[in-house]
Amino acid sequence: MPGTARHDREMAIQAKRNLSKTTDPVERLRLQCLARGSAGIKGLGKVFRIMDDDNSRTLDFKEFVKGLNDYAVMIDKEEAQEIFRIFDKDGSGTIDFDEFLVTLRPPMSNARKEIIMQAFRKLDKTGDGVITIEDLRGVYNAKHHPKYQNGDWTEDQVFRAFLDNFDSPYDKDGKVTTEEFMNYYAGVSASIDTDVYFIVMMKNAWKL
Repeated sequence: MPGTARHDREMAIQAKRNLSKTTDPVERLRLQCLARGSAGIKGLGKVFRIMDDDNSRTLDFKEFVKGLNDYAVMIDKEEAQEIFRIFDKDGSGTIDFDEFLVTLRPPMSNARKEIIMQAFRKLDKTGDGVITIEDLRGVYNAKHHPKYQNGDWTEDQVFRAFLDNFDSPYDKDGKVTTEEFMNYYAGVSASIDTDVYFIVMMKNAWKL
């Protein structure tokens, strides 16, 4: 799978450079996460869990402000309330993981989104907008997986572990939606400078 240690290092260096150029708090938090190697769904899941002091799977305003301070985003209360509203998409007064992820997901060009959707459509054999174990049977060969070869896992367990890579950390249901797939690759995309390289990588990874 794409996403190497070298890319993570490059991404962190670039993010640290860009930090000095921006005063926008949302962008600063995004760059702080990138600088610490927390770009993708797993990394941002870790950031969210650190901020979530009471383990409620949501962030209230107090937890959010404390989290911003922990990530060196220093702002006054009024500005913090404004940013909280940007994250709190449904106006519930708390931020859930999906709202957190979508707000901090690094932006991607249309060319990148299109190649990601090509990979998704290839995996989604049934065309119902969700990738499941059944979809993977004809596309992904579990028999090459070391844990299958040494008898630790069944084919279905290999498929499930594969799907869990893309699944939201708070909702590992063995089904991957377009949004979850896009969220995963937004993290990978953040470490790759050019569209051309990203597209080549995706084509090679998924034989598109």
